[in-house]
Amino acid sequence: MPRLSGLKVVRSPKHGYGVVATRPFARGEVIAQVDGYLWTEDQNLDDTYSLYVDETTYYDMLDQTRWVNHSCDPNADVEAERGDEGQGWARIVALRAIAVGEEIAYDYAFPAALAEPCRCGAARCRGFIVAEDALGDLLDQQRRRRVNA
Repeated sequence: MPRLSGLKVVRSPKHGYGVVATRPFARGEVIAQVDGYLWTEDQNLDDTYSLYVDETTYYDMLDQTRWVNHSCDPNADVEAERGDEGQGWARIVALRAIAVGEEIAYDYAFPAALAEPCRCGAARCRGFIVAEDALGDLLDQQRRRRVNA
């Protein structure tokens, strides 16, 4: 796996491995063009290092970006798209200035069905790795399960 300029994989206090900046990044700067490929849920592949693109499509990350962790208060965002010809692309973009040594993190924003407990440590942590607009539905589902248990 070729190394991406400006990034380094390290042990992370957030979760397992993480990616830190080895150079500063400005707000709006592309941190990395993600190497990967599109796959659909009917292919039943491991989605551990895949980006959620839409209800049936994922983008498997094949470079160091696969170790970028989630944060409910991210310093980066992922732009991913499925092209007209079925090919896909993804890139990570700085949401604000990022200093050397700072861990890169983006909001995974999972749909409620894929939500997991969150340990990002952000002051604004939602408690779950889930899209902000899906959090209310997820909490309602959990309350109903407890009441019906």
